[in-house]
Amino acid sequence: MPPKKKKWPWFAAGGGVLALLACIGAFSGGDTTETAATGNDEAVVAEAADKPAESKAAGPAATKAPAKPGIGDPVRDGKLEFTITKMSCGKTTVGSEYLNKKAQGQFCLISLTVKNIGKEAQTFAGSVQKAYDAKGTEFSNDTAAEIYANADAQTFLNDINPGNAVTGNLIFDVPKSTKLTRIELHDSFFSGGVEVQLK
Repeated sequence: MPPKKKKWPWFAAGGGVLALLACIGAFSGGDTTETAATGNDEAVVAEAADKPAESKAAGPAATKAPAKPGIGDPVRDGKLEFTITKMSCGKTTVGSEYLNKKAQGQFCLISLTVKNIGKEAQTFAGSVQKAYDAKGTEFSNDTAAEIYANADAQTFLNDINPGNAVTGNLIFDVPKSTKLTRIELHDSFFSGGVEVQLK
């Protein structure tokens, strides 16, 4: 009678096959997870690409500053409203043939209209007006030259009644190389003043 074959090698082989299948399944599961994660990343990237790029200029910092008043723009200080109409520089004398004043450098004439927006008479004084160049150098009004330059506009130097407006010229004697860039207008010596750009 032939000897019986031992069954344990088959059980061992079967156990090894099961272990191998388990390992393959484990590796396969890991790959699936990785693929899913990769898919999610791609979806996020695609979603970001679909969204319009936000402007770097958005927000309060990007708000445009309001333009500063310039020639032709009415501005107010106290009881007076001012409108600069033009500026002319390069004159060496102002006035008539017999009554005039010569400039040390050059005269800059700043033409303007002044209106009284208050409820009582107000005098506009050229002596409290200031002009500046690009470096911030301050120039005072030439009152004597202003008298000659405004010979035909005497009301410019008198009281202005409520609702009335007068026109005239402010005069600044500045070096020939100077370019005035702004003027500070006041309704009185103690007022805060308002700036107008001249360039």
